[in-house]
Amino acid sequence: MPRLAFKMQLHPGQTDEYKRRHDALWPELATLLRETGISQYSIFLDEETLTLFGVLEVAEPARMDTLPQHPVVQRWWAYMADIMATHPDQSPVSVPLKEVFYLR
Repeated sequence: MPRLAFKMQLHPGQTDEYKRRHDALWPELATLLRETGISQYSIFLDEETLTLFGVLEVAEPARMDTLPQHPVVQRWWAYMADIMATHPDQSPVSVPLKEVFYLR
């Protein structure tokens, strides 16, 4: 299954709030992600730089293209916009990462 990785940027002082919000992830968002074929989704934090690193598996990466238009995703982005770097549409600034090693 294809794996994707990306990085995002957390605002200073927002580590606990970011974790709190994800610990209470909306059930409808979790369902949407699973229905899109996303699994094994993790986000890691570099506490020195406040860089967030996301890694996920997705059955068909092209299916993720519809997520930005989904109302629950747009609501989540608006909910998270005050604690992380975002674009004007409130989507997170997300930079894809190139895989250079994977031990199976």
